[in-house]
Amino acid sequence: MILSVSNIDKSFNEVPILRNVSFHIEDYDKAAIVGINGAGKTTLLRIIMGELSADQGVVTVSHDKTIGYLSQHEAVYGDNTIYNELLCVKQDIINLEQKMRSVELQMKTVSDDALQRLMDTYADLTHAFESANGYAYKSELVGVLKGLGFTEEEFSRSVSTLSGGQKTRVALGKLLLLKPDLVILDEPTNHLDMSSITWLETYLLNYKGAVIIVSHDRYFLDRIANKVIEIDNTKSTVFTGNYSDYAAKKEILRTAEYNAYMKQQQEIKHQEEVIEKLKSFNREKSIRRAESREKMLDKIDVLEKPTEVRADMHLKLEPKFASGNDVLHVENLSKSFGSLTLFENLAFGIKKGEHVAIIGDNGTGKTTILKLINELVTPDTGEIRLGTNVAIGYYDQEHHVLHMDKTLFEEISDDYPTLTNTEIRNTLAAFLFTGEDVFKQIKALSGGERGRVSLAKLMLSEANFLILDEPTNHLDILSKEILEDALNAYTGTVLYVSHDRYFINKTASRILDLNCKVLTNYLGNYEYYLEKKDEQLSLIDNAQQKSSSAASIASQNSSSEIPATSSSGSFSTDSKQDWLARKEQQAAQRKKENELKKCEDRIEHLETRNEEIDTLMASSEICTDVAKLQELSKEREANDIELTDLYEKWELLSE
Repeated sequence: MILSVSNIDKSFNEVPILRNVSFHIEDYDKAAIVGINGAGKTTLLRIIMGELSADQGVVTVSHDKTIGYLSQHEAVYGDNTIYNELLCVKQDIINLEQKMRSVELQMKTVSDDALQRLMDTYADLTHAFESANGYAYKSELVGVLKGLGFTEEEFSRSVSTLSGGQKTRVALGKLLLLKPDLVILDEPTNHLDMSSITWLETYLLNYKGAVIIVSHDRYFLDRIANKVIEIDNTKSTVFTGNYSDYAAKKEILRTAEYNAYMKQQQEIKHQEEVIEKLKSFNREKSIRRAESREKMLDKIDVLEKPTEVRADMHLKLEPKFASGNDVLHVENLSKSFGSLTLFENLAFGIKKGEHVAIIGDNGTGKTTILKLINELVTPDTGEIRLGTNVAIGYYDQEHHVLHMDKTLFEEISDDYPTLTNTEIRNTLAAFLFTGEDVFKQIKALSGGERGRVSLAKLMLSEANFLILDEPTNHLDILSKEILEDALNAYTGTVLYVSHDRYFINKTASRILDLNCKVLTNYLGNYEYYLEKKDEQLSLIDNAQQKSSSAASIASQNSSSEIPATSSSGSFSTDSKQDWLARKEQQAAQRKKENELKKCEDRIEHLETRNEEIDTLMASSEICTDVAKLQELSKEREANDIELTDLYEKWELLSE
């Protein structure tokens, strides 16, 4: 065991945040801590790291284990280059290497016993150097930097010139190179693009140590976590499995808790009615029985009402009027900033009702496309044409559409002057702003709170074309699910930029991938995009291999003195084939997972339908209708046959 957290309590201003929180982390655990914003996740991490004292409880770390922690806003400072900042982590290896070079020089000038002593020293140094992976530390460092999205041209940039997000990425790189026994990461994906998140997933999955992650990225948690620690209503519960496993188990538990609560409430109500009735008889015997029941009722350990899933925030998106079938037409679109060309000659169109996601690495120009459509930025070339009756609702990740000096109440009332005070308060209450909260200034709100205000304005806009820039940033998982449900129920058109792969998979019907200044169209969700992307990469590499083989044969035919293969060439081919094999395996695995999901969805649909049929056949309206009974019976029989096949298929796919 690396870490034990036992019975932790913490309150702020007499308001309990954590109560009796307990869990432990074993050597190779990959654990996720989940909970709504404000549940106390970061507070718990700070208590573990000793940055904050607990009111009660104990945190125990094994004496021979090391912990590395990256907070949400961790950064590096100074005038070091990015490369040298990470190189500092390997100072022990650098010192060993310098000692080895020094001993090598000394060995040239001595002999006999002195030489033997130096050779023994050199052997010890070499062993220590090899054990510390000294021969590969530079390539490891470069791999981490590239994985986190830094190009070789940026390695020489001074840390002082970086943005806050880039400084956090450098801090993350330093932590990963330190390789502590336990890595603790608080929202590590906030400043990473999709490629970097995918790289980090693979790195952490293969990490030879334990990991604790606080994150709202459900796709990320699904890939990495084998244990989920939930903080809900100040208490902790530990679940085995990834995020999807946790969500399924949580739903079952919540239903059971709610049913137990309702059953107890009914029993309490029944007992109270009996007590009242007994007292109304006004006889000594009945009064004694009533008092006896009251004592029993007082001894009942009353269950707390379970918190309802997504019951607090209410978001309903509905257009005021319908647009024409052609919503957006873009052609020959180009944009540069100084010497940096983001894209050239982009062309695409969006039809009514489509939900389109633009994806791509940081800095490719995704947000710029949205700003061009909203006329916040002027294109260098090209035409952007909106269709008939198109009304845009814009959600800006930096919340420039909000006025920082206004209160929440003013922000809504100034933009929607026809709303009454009660309507404004009800709208804000639907997004969890109640009482005196409505008189807070926008600039005093957190990122998540500003996001909720922007969503409230989006709902009030009744637009038929929503343009959203990173709408899930700063939202907790429950808020994301509310937004997903609202978008999936929305009858208008949606165009958005997001790095949230789970969100994209749930809400997108089409994906535009902006890569190398070109938009590539994929007709499907994120899983479909991954499958097709892998197929394309395999085709490209197969074509390159055929081209290399043809060139090799031509080279052999031109000169008999040139050997057929070289050791380095053989290594390159083997590596490429290994990579291709892995990609094919990953694509096949994703295909099986998609088939399994479809199979499970179909089973659920048929089982639900069979329950409906059973209810119908037992109903008074149907049970006397022979023709309808025969029709329903045949349908159920067909469903049972199909279910038998599906169960067998599910078992095979599950294995």
